[in-house]
Amino acid sequence: MKKILAIVLAALMVFALASCGAENPTPDAGGKDAAPAGEKVVKIGVFEPASGDNGAGGKQETLGIQYANEKTPTVKIGDDEYKVEVIYADNGSSNDKAPTAAQSLISAGCSIILGSYGSGVSIAASDTFKDSGVAAIGVTCTNPQVTEGNSHYFRICFLDPFQGTVLANLASGEFKASKAYILTKLGDDYSTGLGYNFKQAFEALGGTVVEESFQEGNADFTAFLNTAKSQECDVIFAPTSTEAAQLIIEQSATQGIAVPLLAGDTWDSNVILNAAKGKDVKIYVTTFYQEGGNADFDNGFKDWINADATHLSNNGGDDTVAAVSAMGYDAYYVALEAIKAAGSADKAAIKNVLGSVTYTGVTGEIKFDETGDAIRDTAYVKTANTETGAWDFVREQGVN
Repeated sequence: MKKILAIVLAALMVFALASCGAENPTPDAGGKDAAPAGEKVVKIGVFEPASGDNGAGGKQETLGIQYANEKTPTVKIGDDEYKVEVIYADNGSSNDKAPTAAQSLISAGCSIILGSYGSGVSIAASDTFKDSGVAAIGVTCTNPQVTEGNSHYFRICFLDPFQGTVLANLASGEFKASKAYILTKLGDDYSTGLGYNFKQAFEALGGTVVEESFQEGNADFTAFLNTAKSQECDVIFAPTSTEAAQLIIEQSATQGIAVPLLAGDTWDSNVILNAAKGKDVKIYVTTFYQEGGNADFDNGFKDWINADATHLSNNGGDDTVAAVSAMGYDAYYVALEAIKAAGSADKAAIKNVLGSVTYTGVTGEIKFDETGDAIRDTAYVKTANTETGAWDFVREQGVN
């Protein structure tokens, strides 16, 4: 009887050890190369769209994280080396799906979360992260509501009030615009938020605006573009997804729209370059990084992209370095810095130190203010070269 009891107790001890996420991970929940039994592991969740309206951008942001993980697959916690296991969840670019995707990362035992491309899904998942006690690092979600009123969401990008002002200054200063047409998507926090911020800044500069919004699933922008033309607007500002942007670009060319098309960071994509190539359109965007800013990163990322057909496909079919990829890369290393600073894989310990972390990445110095937002005062302005199919750098621009 004593023998049987000893065996049972031993089995219970083994089970208890196996349940400890830092010592033996739960089964792979979408990550790559799950660690073998007994290896020390810390899990980073990637909350990004791989489908839906923002799928193209989400894939490019994820590529930066994947590249960083392949370059640096371990992290030192105290005296111990931990494997960094990355767990992926597709939020589908949908506010309705976002909480479920977020919960899957929490259930997988992630110690910190990265994402998302798209402010709406970040806001929609925020309470799920909050209730679990895990910190999230927004990579390129620019709407102020992501971090407002909470202590668990941080971000490494600039915000829309800043970006909207930069774009308004560009419209007024570069193009001498006095009237702007603003086209946003109903129900999209990023689109409506950036449209509002642009309007506030542009009107403060003495300009007037004409505003319209389109519904989910709209594919015909002809009437909107004709309104901009008939109202004699000097610029068109369209902070939309890349999917909508392709249609706007094609239809602008067909309608003979001669005024500049302005947009924020979502248009910084080779999807936009491909749509604009060979067309008589003028496109200007603000973004977080300009290819050529860090040669080591650019060259290494391009080699990595070209070596794998799936990576190349997820990057839109070529090796253009998107700013969101550079930001994803930096976000991964900020997460590692937080884990090292915490000296633990414990999510509460990581959340407690994250606000004090600083890191100099390929996109510049990253440190957080009291709200958890990155302290950034510069955006990169670039224009689509419709002959070469590449971005031409215009300048770095702030709000002063």
